[in-house]
Amino acid sequence: MLFRRSNEPAILELAFDAAHYRILLKRHRQARRYTLRIHTATREVVMTMPLRGTLKEARAFAEKHGGWIAARLGRLPAATPFAPDAMVPLRNIPHRIDHRPTARGTVWTEASADGTPLLCVAGGAAHIARRVTDYLKREARRELDDAAKQYAQRLSVRIARISIRDQASRWGSCSSTGALSFSWRLILAPPFVLDYLAAHEVAHLVEMNHSPRYWRLLGELCSETGRAKAWLATHGAALHRYGLDAGEETQTSAASV
Repeated sequence: MLFRRSNEPAILELAFDAAHYRILLKRHRQARRYTLRIHTATREVVMTMPLRGTLKEARAFAEKHGGWIAARLGRLPAATPFAPDAMVPLRNIPHRIDHRPTARGTVWTEASADGTPLLCVAGGAAHIARRVTDYLKREARRELDDAAKQYAQRLSVRIARISIRDQASRWGSCSSTGALSFSWRLILAPPFVLDYLAAHEVAHLVEMNHSPRYWRLLGELCSETGRAKAWLATHGAALHRYGLDAGEETQTSAASV
């Protein structure tokens, strides 16, 4: 369990080398020392404190490791807001956001005169980010619905429902009630990756574990399992940078110190 004293701030502000960092403070009953970690998906810097630790000690620890924080955040891929001319990898194919303020409609794809794939967005500039996000969620839902239902039919299992979310720690999940949940960011990955995640979660409707029996079933269900896992291990973290505001102080996991 996590603990925080009622009069204690949840955020520690740290200034280092002319930069400012926000550190989320969390007390843990079993913590014996101060640790720092960075969540690349959310771009959060988190400090875990012993239950009896003090804010003075926490600040001293953060200041001591300011260089570590700066270096780890500096290695993260740059945030890519959904803005005009930004490149978005729809199904792993780079599309340039093309704002069409006077056009009818919402979001659609087409090719420019030179063949560049475009993600066209109608309406005011203030609505671009929301409209692009909504479009990507719709596309993800449509493709994940189709893939999951096909795999469920092959295994003769029933899906209770499918949810599309922006999950920072996992690409998909399956509950004991048969509800499946997926990250909409899978629509940014190659189609074989999205297809693998659909198979992965549907297979849990038969085996609610990651036993050798489960992996044999998944291997029979999806021939791209190894390739998809390797792609996610190499490129998955970078998918979380799309749609982030360039100045956002929010960070997939780094080591603790």
